[in-house]
Amino acid sequence: MSQLDMAEAVRMLANEKNISVDALLQVLADALALAYKRRPGAAEEVVVEVNPDTLEFKFMAYDVDEDGLWVNERDDTPRKEEMGRIAAQTFRQVMGQKIREAERDRKFEEYANREGDIVTGIIQQTDARYTLLDLGRVEALLPQAEQVPYERPQPGDRCKAYIVEVRKTAKGPQIVVSRTHPGLIKRLFELEVPEIADGIVEIKACAREPGHRTKIAVWSNDHNVDPVGACVGARGARVRMVVNELRGEKIDIVPFSEDLADFVAKALSPAKVNHVNISVDGTQADVIVPDHQLSLAIGREGQNARLAARLTGVRVDIRSETQVAEGVPSGAYADDVEYAEGEWIANAETGEMEWHAADGSVVSQAEWSAQTDAPAVAEEAAPVAEEAAPADADDAAPADADDAAPADDDAAAPAADGDAAQGDDAAE
Repeated sequence: MSQLDMAEAVRMLANEKNISVDALLQVLADALALAYKRRPGAAEEVVVEVNPDTLEFKFMAYDVDEDGLWVNERDDTPRKEEMGRIAAQTFRQVMGQKIREAERDRKFEEYANREGDIVTGIIQQTDARYTLLDLGRVEALLPQAEQVPYERPQPGDRCKAYIVEVRKTAKGPQIVVSRTHPGLIKRLFELEVPEIADGIVEIKACAREPGHRTKIAVWSNDHNVDPVGACVGARGARVRMVVNELRGEKIDIVPFSEDLADFVAKALSPAKVNHVNISVDGTQADVIVPDHQLSLAIGREGQNARLAARLTGVRVDIRSETQVAEGVPSGAYADDVEYAEGEWIANAETGEMEWHAADGSVVSQAEWSAQTDAPAVAEEAAPVAEEAAPADADDAAPADADDAAPADDDAAAPAADGDAAQGDDAAE
């Protein structure tokens, strides 16, 4: 093979493996150095120099003295026929290994600086532990902990994911992605809202319960641009694209405010808030809402209040006007109430509704009713028993004894007098 043909082959191989020509020449030099050491009578150390223009190789051999220093430099470039069969095999093996290492390093460098970015992949394989996404030249790992609950990916589906970590392993870069990270919301809005990509609108805070609901606080650096309207889009087109990518997850967009009390009130949207009191240290907010807005402010299973607290970074205690008038202290119910996390799903075989809790347990509707009704029946039975005891004991005594005696005496006395009077009249 002529030098021209060899140079063309190197360029073609570099394009095929998608690595640079300089990196491939370095791989070639390392492979030649290892093949040289397999020759009989080879020097202890060698440095192979490659001329990138002519692709001529020079082998500079060295000996190693007692102190470990390289000495006795000399040119020991072998002729092609002197390399031998073993050296040729070694060159071929090392060349393939070095090319694979160069490809792995290139892939790692390509994705090493993309942590926090969003990628689009095709679901290739899924099981109980993880899901593999095909990103083209590499695969991404989507662990079970980073998947949205009850979201069942199917092979062949296309989805977007958030790069959480890029690890360097012996088999190449391992890219860990997430579908539950709040950063996925921000990146999706950047793709759909040009104002966010240009920096005119900023997402100041984000609170998310994956698969259920998300709240984001947006801020505009231009007073002529409405941040909420920019994120919603014409007839909700922009936010609808994000919701579709998240498989129907609800998204609340609220305006950010530097006034913490105002921010807390807006974070509890869609509920209407009468007043917000912020503690002195700024870590707690006492919210007063109308009576008919209390359940809306708390949300289903406390979801709205939890997301508002995460969005604002303060503890939120919600009371109605009636509770304030009755003197119910702030936070009286906050530590006592525990909200169940889960959802009702119909059983495919029986059609009965079942409660699928967040911890993975499943409770049928009949068992749920038995568990929730049992405490109430016990509490109602206790007062009934207490009321029944006085009726049979203390109340019975006056009715049968004391109350009966006056009733008979009062009734009998007039009757006796009457009869006596009739007797006297008869005597007369």
